[in-house]
Amino acid sequence: MSHIKRILGLSRSLAIYHGIPFRQRRLRNFYSKLASPDELVFDLGAHAGNRTRAFEAIGCRVIALEPQPDFARLLRILFARSTTVKVIESAASNKQGRAFLSISERTPTVTTIDAGWKKVRGLEPGFSGVQWNRPIEIETITLDLLIQKFGIPSFIKIDVEGSEPNVLAGLNYAVRGLSFEYLPSALEHTRKCISRLNSIAPYKFNWSYGESYRFAEKFWMTSSEISKALETPYAQRRAGDVYARLNIP
Repeated sequence: MSHIKRILGLSRSLAIYHGIPFRQRRLRNFYSKLASPDELVFDLGAHAGNRTRAFEAIGCRVIALEPQPDFARLLRILFARSTTVKVIESAASNKQGRAFLSISERTPTVTTIDAGWKKVRGLEPGFSGVQWNRPIEIETITLDLLIQKFGIPSFIKIDVEGSEPNVLAGLNYAVRGLSFEYLPSALEHTRKCISRLNSIAPYKFNWSYGESYRFAEKFWMTSSEISKALETPYAQRRAGDVYARLNIP
């Protein structure tokens, strides 16, 4: 039964992230505003590789981190001929070492290494059908170590199901641009991320709603302004992403 669940989960992710018409075109148009050809990009939580695929199409050099073995294997197949994509089977965290990954085989998009996040989300109606049924031990690495090995990226995409604060705790370099997922029911995680980034360097913020692939605001905001924006009824309707860019005069 577990093998069937894994196949179903993998197929579901492929359909969602690669099967919807024109999604790649919209991703490329959006990310071309954040990264340019030949620039280095980190894709943390690469999953089925739709963001990695978009960055590669733009012409970026991509370091794709994915801790789930099935999806890391998929990424190695998808980008086997690529000279600009490197797949690393690991999770980003606040320290290098090992951690337990709670895999949801039927819904692998919510796989996480954050036990506290999993416990709280498991009590929410939106996660009522989720079962984290396969724990495995994986390797972890920090952003600082990745930067020391590959260089400072122009952009970092972070989608790691509750581990975003820990990922940013392992960063001490001022990166030009980043994004991280927010959940309406977990804005405390978002505030921690915003605070951490501003402790490294001054940043301005924007956000996108769901899978819209466009900024919700015309102007980049301060940390207090973005926090208020994410509390509005519109932002609270579903998950999305927060974007940060260095506030350079």
